[in-house]
Parts: sequence; C-alpha cells; structure tokens
Amino acid sequence: MGALEEGHFNEELENGVKVGGCIELDFEEEPETLAIEVAVKTLLQGLGEDFNREGLRKTPFRVAKALREGTIGYKQKVKDIVQGALFPEVGLASGIGHAGGAGGLVMVRDLDLFSYCYVPAGQQVVGLSKLYRVAEVFAKRLQDPQRLADDVCSALQLEIKPSGVAVILQCLHIHFPNFESAFLDANHQGWVKILVNSGSGVFENEKADIWGEFLSLLKFRGINLESDSKGSADKWWCPSWSSSNIGPASSGMITAVASIIQSLGEDPSRKELIGTPNRFVKWLMNFKNTNLDMKLNGFVRGRIAPCNINGEASPNEEHVESELNLPFWSQCEHHLLPFHGVVHIGYFCAGGVNPIGKSLLHSVVHFYSFKLQVQERLTRQIAETVSSVLGGDVMVVVEAKHTCMISRGIEKFGSSAATIAVLGRFSTDRAARALFLKSIPNSSNSGI
Repeated sequence: MGALEEGHFNEELENGVKVGGCIELDFEEEPETLAIEVAVKTLLQGLGEDFNREGLRKTPFRVAKALREGTIGYKQKVKDIVQGALFPEVGLASGIGHAGGAGGLVMVRDLDLFSYCYVPAGQQVVGLSKLYRVAEVFAKRLQDPQRLADDVCSALQLEIKPSGVAVILQCLHIHFPNFESAFLDANHQGWVKILVNSGSGVFENEKADIWGEFLSLLKFRGINLESDSKGSADKWWCPSWSSSNIGPASSGMITAVASIIQSLGEDPSRKELIGTPNRFVKWLMNFKNTNLDMKLNGFVRGRIAPCNINGEASPNEEHVESELNLPFWSQCEHHLLPFHGVVHIGYFCAGGVNPIGKSLLHSVVHFYSFKLQVQERLTRQIAETVSSVLGGDVMVVVEAKHTCMISRGIEKFGSSAATIAVLGRFSTDRAARALFLKSIPNSSNSGI
C-alpha cells in the first residue's frame, strides 16, 4: 500500500496544536509570515511587477495568510480528532456473521472527493464525521494524490486500530497550460480527474474479496476504480510537468519559493520537493509582466470599415453578433493563485458584413489574461479593446472559477464568478442585452 511507518505517524500525531485551532489574528508578526511576505515580494519583482502598486500592496500578506491557512494540517493532530470520537459498539450476539463493532463494513462516501471504508475491531467504532476531519489534516499540506491517500489510510489504521481501512481519493487537479498551448489549444481541459486508492489490514491486498464489496458499493455513485485510476507516478495531471519554452528560472526566485516551503513547516530537501521551487518558478513566469504582441490580424485601432456583399450596409439591418466560450487562463494578483474560465463577447454587426474573426477576439482575451489580474479588470480591458476595434457597441461576460475560492476562504468547490461590461448601445438597449445573455450557454456546457 505504500503507507508510512508507525514512527512517522507518532511524530506527526504528537506535534502541533489541537484541531479546531486556527491561525491567530496577530500572526502577521510571526517569523513564518514575515518570511513568506519577503519571498512573495521577490517573486513579484521577478515577474516585473511593482509590489507597492495599488492592488499588490497587500498581496504578500494575502499570500502568506492563504498559504498558512491552506497548510494548517502541519499543526493538527489526528489523535485529538479520533480518540475523543471512539465509542463502544458490540458485535452480533450470536457470533455468526459480522456487524457492529466486530467486523462488517462501515463506509462513508463523497466527503469532498474522499470515500472511506473500514472494518471495526475490538467492539469500537468511530464517529463518522471525524473521518473527514482526519482527511483534512493531511489534505491541508503540500501533497501528492497517492501520498495523501496513504497518509490518511495509515493514520486511521494507527489510531482506530480496525481490522482494515480503505481510502479512495477522487482528485480533481487543475491542469493549467503554458502560454503557448493555451492560445493554440482552444479545447484544453481545465481539470483533470485522477483516482488513487490505499488499503491497510484486510484491505492491503487489492485482490481481496472485501475490496470487491467496497468497490461494488462505490459503483452506485458512478465511481469505477478499474477504469479511472492511475498511479501517482503518472505526472500528466500536474501542470508543472507540461513543457514550456520559458528559459532557466531565476535563482533568487527559486530560493524564495524554498523559503516559503520551509516557512509552511515542510522540508524543501525532501525527495518529492527538491524540484518544486524550480518547477513553480518556471510556471509562474508564464505571467511575467512583459509587452506581449497582441495579434490583431492587421486591424488597427479604430472602427473597421464596413463592407458587404452588395456594397451597401443599412444601419436598420444591424443585429447582435456573439462569440461565445473563448477560454482563458489567468493568475489572481491578490493571492497568486490561478483562475480560469470563458469569455463571451457580443457586438452589433451590420447586415451583409462578415462577423469579425474568432482568432482576433481570442488574441485580445489571451493578451489580457496571461498576467497577474483580477476578473473585474480583465472584463473591462477586453471590452475596451474590442470596442476600439469594432466601434463602441460591445458587451462582455466573463465566467471564471477561482482557486482562491476553493483552497481558502469559502472553500467551495464548484463555485464561480461572473462579471459583465457593457459599452455603447448595450448600456442603454435592454432588449439587446437580453438577446445576448440568452445566447450564452449553460455554464455546465461552457467549459468551466
């Protein structure tokens, strides 16, 4: 199963603070927070940004706060969660069969991407709500999917002492493209699914009958481990392993990332983390503040000269033209966490005039998204640029999912945000706005 040694977990379970404890409000002055802030300023400078500009002044602190809250698991103890939740439950009086606290399966499904199963022993069971909290201890650390499943499984086996524990982790990993592939591949998938499993005790042998029973129950929820599972050695799901033409990473930025890792309570020299600072910096450099070329395909700023098949264009024949589901990828400048989604653009087009090319609009979206951004500014910048090309009557809707809403704050997976910009006639013509909004597909079909 690859679970860690008991000695490792004794150390993990004895260090730190009680679960339920949170970062104190005055943690701004703690050495770890200050060290992360210094490191973040180094990263911002490496990106060509001024960390004193409006919008970035509080970013070092926001990043420090988000990272420390997101890795609070290093300061939590599994023992405090489990020991207070164990309670006696006798088995079958007849001694025939298994149930209660002496055998039988106890399974909890769909706990924020986790499903668990364990076989009670010693006539003891654990409060089911605690299983999620045990997972959270290890999930809120720097992790690899397989390592996370193994850590949770080993901790439950050590503390509950059942006949066996099985864990299946349904992991959705954001698959962020590099600058070049994001523009060339309009069908790039934002999330990649990977299933990993771990077992101990009677579940250690994956071919055991008891695994079959567990998996049969999971299939009722549409989970098929045989067809969906991939080993942790397959790095295709991790964005940092995608190829990029970005040159060597800055040594100062690499040192800064190593400092952040150490400040979070990890060992930057751990085998799995040795290459992380270099990979992270190379990925982050996709968003360097440089003067990228915006490929406007020969169009200059100013209204495109109208032309049509008949040589005539009547304003009375104008209609709303839409370009929908233009994908984008960006980086939140408040927390240095990615967000991605789609852009919908509407504009008036005269009868007989060919609509503007999709590649032009995609170029505008790509130009403004691949940098440190906030969604509201991104929406405005796209609208203003398209308006300058098309003549002023433009409406833009941006739908996006933010990692900062998933990994911190409300921690709500599946949440999204929508922003709207209206210029020219769209700002006064309610019917035109309604017509354009009606053309936007359901978000479940829009690629976010």
